This record gives sequence, structure tokens and C-alpha cells, in this order.
Amino acid sequence: MNASKVFTGSVVSFGLVAAKALVVKSLELKISKESIAPSQVSTEVARLESAISSSVLELQEVRSHANAKMGAESAAIFEAHLLMLNDPELFEKTKEVIATQLVNTEFAFHQVSEEFIALFSSMDDEYMRERALDVRDISRRVLRHLLGVQEANLAHLPEEVILVAYDLTPSQTAVMDKNKVVGMVTEVGGKTSHTAIMANSLGIAALVGVNKITAEIQSGDQLAINGETGELYLHPDPEQLSDLMKRKDAYLQKRKILESLKGVPSTTPDGQQVHLLANIASDEELKFVLASDAEGIGLFRTEFLYMNRTSLPSEEEQFLVYRKVLQEMQGRPVTIRTIDIGGDKEIDYLNLPKELNPFLGVRAIRLCFKRPELFKTQLRALLRASVYGHLKIMFPMISSLEELLAAKAVVDEVKNALQSEGIPFAPNLPLGIMIEVPSAAIISDVLAQHVDFFSIGTNDLIQYTLAVDRLNQELQSLYSPFNLACLRLIELTIKNGKQHGIEVGMCGSVAGSEEMIPLLLGMGLDEFSMSARQILPARKVVTSTTKAFALEIAAKVLSMHSGQEIENYLRANSSLKMS
Repeated sequence: MNASKVFTGSVVSFGLVAAKALVVKSLELKISKESIAPSQVSTEVARLESAISSSVLELQEVRSHANAKMGAESAAIFEAHLLMLNDPELFEKTKEVIATQLVNTEFAFHQVSEEFIALFSSMDDEYMRERALDVRDISRRVLRHLLGVQEANLAHLPEEVILVAYDLTPSQTAVMDKNKVVGMVTEVGGKTSHTAIMANSLGIAALVGVNKITAEIQSGDQLAINGETGELYLHPDPEQLSDLMKRKDAYLQKRKILESLKGVPSTTPDGQQVHLLANIASDEELKFVLASDAEGIGLFRTEFLYMNRTSLPSEEEQFLVYRKVLQEMQGRPVTIRTIDIGGDKEIDYLNLPKELNPFLGVRAIRLCFKRPELFKTQLRALLRASVYGHLKIMFPMISSLEELLAAKAVVDEVKNALQSEGIPFAPNLPLGIMIEVPSAAIISDVLAQHVDFFSIGTNDLIQYTLAVDRLNQELQSLYSPFNLACLRLIELTIKNGKQHGIEVGMCGSVAGSEEMIPLLLGMGLDEFSMSARQILPARKVVTSTTKAFALEIAAKVLSMHSGQEIENYLRANSSLKMS
């Protein structure tokens, strides 16, 4: 009997599963350099055009497949691939190499693709580095057509398997048999990788970053994934399998309890009511919001409307999306954040200048002031849609009163224009701001006098307060929501909002943290906005935590000095039964 081995990786999609391994080997594409005569250039270019055309047709089919199986977010990956394939620069550069170096199409296309891959791979931003996989995927697709090679078929599998690979391309993941693939394990990838996005969409257990796993595992080996600990068991022993099954039973029992909380008010046992809302990045996520029993949408990130395309979305296109969201939420509040582009979110067609530090550069509201036509178009669409539901508009990256007043002035200008055109809009539309810059938290007493609500964006607030790039893996130990400076800024913001009679919510990742919710309750937070899957676990915490106990936790935490001490205390309390 084979001895059991344990490997560890990063959990990007939860699951507790056991099945046989199916090792997906990288397809060998042998690219040879062949000289051609000048008279053959047109023939080679025609081969390139044919391979790209065939790849486009194939991708369109994969996109439709992904949309049907996994939804718009996964399908958008292939929309981006289609845009890359239709990029004139890719085609023209390859054609130039063929003509100037007099080489065969395969060699020329491979050379140009590798230049693009190297460019993306060298970027500092993790999200952009992972886009190198997109280029590699489309490059392999075109090369397959040029070489006449077929990729391994994962669409029809005879039994349940856990896929093991160095990496899985988006295309492989999109067409695989979701009824037979119960888990995925890769050597590379991160939380923003396509493996993560698609595994989450399909509800498949997935680990990434499991070093040298393809050299250790063979197809047919028995595997088990522990999605709670990030462990992968090769030839799991009976004790490991028993532990996995116990964890799975406990998880299913917990889900049953959570499902029973649907329709239950988000109220503490001693009567303190809060609101649990969902964050979304596209209208396609509405089905998850409605299924989660969220009480509204606390953050609608509108950047998706501007990404994976070659030009700005029109006013009408935006209006239709905003109207759809408001109508489907049936009167529940929907907070839509105006465009937050910049930082780690780049839009090529805007031709923004390269910045040494884009997180401190022209992003979000600053970009809106630089490109007022972009801002006004979005505001027109939002105001037009406001008559179809309970809309709240929120400005990101506000760092001063001057910026806030300038943004409100643009809203008034757009309102006046719509009124003169006879276009209806909600006259008393609530306007709010994200508190994500330390300066905004510090002067929140001043800002509260000019808005209807605050929403604390902890992801950036922590980053800016601690001077830590939240995407830098080398600094993750420093990026902590338990830091006392961050907690004091959160407390100050809530206190100042309360004193001026406005609602204070939170839409950063901290809002959905089960260990942080009692502390935030004690600080007086009104609204918690999080991913849809966190709604019911958060409701369980709220309905189990008295306001009195939450106040006690807040007082104790704010008297501590060490972030580690705070973290230990909150984690210890989160495991207690609060009643």
C-alpha cells in the first residue's frame, strides 16, 4: 500500500472532496524555425489569418459554453481573449517578423507571443502578471491550429476526478465536465487567477500554489482535498479520510443551520438591528444576491462596464444595466459606486499616462475630474435609472471637502441638464462617499455634514493607513485589519457619522469577517456589505451576539496596543457561543 503524503497550497475555492487524480500534462508544441522564400510570405500570412479565424470561431463557442455553465464573469475571460486575438498589433507584428526575417508563421507567431508574455510577466501588479496566462492560452490555441494538434479533451470523463496540472488554461477549465471534476490542484496561480474565478463559479474545490505536484502524482492516484486547511492528501489513509468526512458532515450541518436564517431579521438578541447587504461587480451576480437573502446592495462596482472592451460604454448601455439592477432588487437599497479606475484597474483605450505609483495617482474620483465627460455620462445614466428603485450614489477616493463639493456640483449640473431636457430622475437621491483614505476618516466630522451616508472601504483604508501595497505578497504580514491605527480610524468615522445623523456602513472585506463583526457592532456600524456567500454566516453572528457583549468587546479591543493581541482576542471570542 502506498504511504500517505500531505502537500499544502492556497485555497481559492472551498471544498472537501476525495477522488482519483487526472494529471493534465502541458501539450507539447514543437516550434521549429524554417526559412522561407520571399515569394512564400503571402502564403504564410494567409496561414496566420486562417489560424486566427479558426481560433476566433473556437473561442466564440467556448465563450457561449462558459456563459451557460458559469455565468458572465467567466465568459468575460473569453471576451478578453477574443479582443486580444483581434488586436491588430499581434497580427501586424507577426506579419512583420515573417516578412523581415523570412521565417515560417509558427516561429514568427511564437516569437511575438513570447514578447507579450514576457511583458505581462514582468509587471509588478499580480493581476496583470496573471494576464500572461491569457496571452499564453490564445498563443497555444493559434499554434495548435497552425500545427494541426488537438488538445486533451476534458469535456467527457468516465468518473469523478481531481485535476492536477502545472496550470490550467481558461479554455480547459471552461469546457471540462463539471459533473465529473470535483477538484482542481495547480502548481501556480493566485486568488485572481482564472482557475480561482472559474472554480468558484462552478463550486469546485481548488488549491493553487502546490509546489512540484505534477512530478509527485500520477493519473489514477487517490487524492483528497481539505478546503479548510489547504491540504492535499496523496493516498489518504483511513484516518485522514474519516476526518475529511467528519468535516464535510459538519459543514453540511452548518449550511443547514444557515439556510434556516433566510427571512430572519439581522437583529441582535437584545434588539439592535443592522443591515446585511451584498457587494457585486456585475448585474450577472444578482441571482447570487437574491439567493443569499441580502437586504440590498451595499456596493455595486461599476468598473466591469468599462473593462474587456475597446471603447467607453454609452450612456444608454449603462442606463440599461443600472435599471435592471434596481428593478430586480424591488425597492431594496442599491448603492452604486461611480467609476473607480486606476490603481490595479487599467483600461487601455483610455490611454492613461503610466504612473510610478498608480495607487496614489489619477484614479477614481480624480480620474472623473480629469475626464468630466466620462463622469457626466455615468451620472446621467445613474440619475435616469434612479426612478426605477432605491438608488444611492457613492463617490470613491474622496480625500478632502473640496473634492466632495466638486463631485456634488457635477451631480447638480447633470440634474439641471436632465431637467431642462424633461428627463425624470429621483430628486432627493442619497449621495455618499467611501471612507478609504485616512484624511477622509480624520475629517469625517466635516464630511458628514455634506453627505447622506458613509461607507468604509477597509481594503484601501488599511493599505493607505499602513503604507502597504495590498497586492504585494512580500508584505502580506503587514497588511492587517487588526492594526490599532486602522481600528481607531474606523471608530472615529462611525462616531462622527452618528453625531451628524447619517448612516455608516462598511463595504470592504472586513465587513464579512465573522471575527470582526462583533467588534464592528460594538463600534455602532449600521450596515455591513460583503460577498453574497457571507450574508448568512454574518447573520448567524449578528443574531448570536448581544449589543452589550459587542460593546464590551469594542471597549477591550480599543484599549489594547498590539495588533497581534487584538487578533488573538477576537479570534478566541469568535469561537465562543455568543448569546
